[in-house]
Amino acid sequence: MKKKHAWPEGHWNWPISVTHKHGVRCGEMIWVGGQVDLTPEGVVRNPGDLATQTSNSMSYFGTVLENLDCDLQDLVQLLCFYVNDGSVDEIDFLNMVGDCLPPGTQTTVNAIPVPYLAYQGMRVEIEGYAMRRKNGERTTRTYASNDGMSPLPSPFCQALRSGKMIFVSAQYPIYVNGDVYSPGDIVAQTNHEMEQIGKLLGQFGAGFDDVVKNNRWYAGSSGIDDFEPAALACAANYKEPGPAATGIPIPRHANPDVTIKLSVVAMLGEDGSHLPRRHVWPDSLWDWHVHLPYKHGLKCDEMIFLGGQVSLDKHGVAVKPHDLSAQTHQAMKHIGTILNDLGVNYGDVCKVTTVYHGDCGPDALNANLPIRSSYFSDPGPATTGVPLPALAYDGMMVEIDVFAMTEPD
Repeated sequence: MKKKHAWPEGHWNWPISVTHKHGVRCGEMIWVGGQVDLTPEGVVRNPGDLATQTSNSMSYFGTVLENLDCDLQDLVQLLCFYVNDGSVDEIDFLNMVGDCLPPGTQTTVNAIPVPYLAYQGMRVEIEGYAMRRKNGERTTRTYASNDGMSPLPSPFCQALRSGKMIFVSAQYPIYVNGDVYSPGDIVAQTNHEMEQIGKLLGQFGAGFDDVVKNNRWYAGSSGIDDFEPAALACAANYKEPGPAATGIPIPRHANPDVTIKLSVVAMLGEDGSHLPRRHVWPDSLWDWHVHLPYKHGLKCDEMIFLGGQVSLDKHGVAVKPHDLSAQTHQAMKHIGTILNDLGVNYGDVCKVTTVYHGDCGPDALNANLPIRSSYFSDPGPATTGVPLPALAYDGMMVEIDVFAMTEPD
C-alpha cells in the first residue's frame, strides 16, 4: 500500500544514521514513532525535567501529524513510557500529557513506568496512532462508557471505535473509588482486567474473538515464575487460533499494589460484522515454554499484526543468550519469515516497537537500533526503542513488535 513518511524540518534526530522516519501514513492509519525531547543533533534537552520533556515531546508529536495532513484530534491511542522510581503519581503524569491535547480530543492511553530511558536525562518517550479517512475526512468515532471502570483523567477514554478499529486503554485493577483490586495478586488482577476488557468490547458489539493484538505489561523480572501465571490467566479468554500477543516485564507499576496492566486492539466491520482473519505460525519459529493460543502473525483486512518477536527456541530457551546484537538479527529474521508467510515483506512495515535488555545510555541502543534499521529501505517505518533491566525469559535481550499494512485479501 502507498505510504507517506514524515521527517519534519528541524525535528529531533538520533545521533546515528538510521532508515526510520518519525511518522508513517498508510490507508486510514497514521503511526508515530516514540517522540522525545532531543535536539536535531541527538542531545537531550531539559534533562531530568519530566513536565517540560512531556510538553516538548507532545509538541513534536503534533508536528509529525501535521506533516502527514492530520492533527492531535485524530489520535486513537498513546503509549507513554516515562521514568518513575515510585515518586511520580501516574494520574499526575497523565494530566501532563492530557494538558498537551487540544479541546475536544478523546483518545485511549497506556502509561508505562520504566526505571530509565535510552539516554541520560531523558524522562519520557511517547508513541501513538491516529486515524483519518483517505479522502481527508475524520473517521466516525464512538466511545465506550467509563462507568464502573478504573478512573482515567480527561481527555482519555477507556475504549473507542474508529472505522474498523477498536482500541482499549490499558486496564488498571483499580475500583472507581481508587482502591486496588486484590493487591499484589497478579492472577486475580489479570482476570479482573480481562473482565473489564470484555465489557468494553461488548459496548461495540465485539468480543475476544475480534481481538487482533493483546499486550501485557506485568511487574516482574526474567523467568517463568513471573511470566507464566498471568500469561495463562490472560490466554484463557481466547480460543485458538488467537491474536498476536506481547508480554513485557517492568520492575514495578506506579502503584506498587498493581501487578499488571492489559490492553487490546480489536477489529470489527463498520456494519458490525465479524471480520475474517488469517493466522500464521511458521515451522522454523520459536515457542513459549507452555502452550498459549496466540499466533506469531495475523492478517485482518488490510492490517497485519505480529506478536513480539524474540530469540528463543521451541522450548522457550534463549538462543544466543545475553548477546543483544545477535538476538536482534534473529528477531528481525523471524519477522521477515512471518511477513513472508502472510505474503508481504519488510517494505510493508509501518511501525516497530522494541524493548531491549540494557542500561540507560547509547551502548545498548546502538547494539540494536542500527541492526533493526538495516532491514528496512529508506524511508523506513516509524520506531520506538525502550531499554529495560530484564525481559521475560532468562538470557533474552530483545523483543520486537511490528505492525504492517497491505491490500486486503
